[in-house]
Amino acid sequence: MKTFATLLAAALLSLAAPSADAKGCLKGAVVGGVAGHYAAHHGVLGAAAGCLYGRHRAKEQERQQSQQSQHQPPAGQDKM
Repeated sequence: MKTFATLLAAALLSLAAPSADAKGCLKGAVVGGVAGHYAAHHGVLGAAAGCLYGRHRAKEQERQQSQQSQHQPPAGQDKM
């Protein structure tokens, strides 16, 4: 009965929590987990590192895209 109550509480807390912005984390975690598993049987550690790296790369790409969109001239006003 304790196990059921614990699982129910965990499920309710996970539904109540706000959704996280995980761009890049899932892909990085999968790649890092597989690499960590095959390299030294540390899949969880590899997944955590991959998630951090994937999130970092997603932020960099988002920043680059926002910089490019700010520097583009309005449509129809190309440079001569």
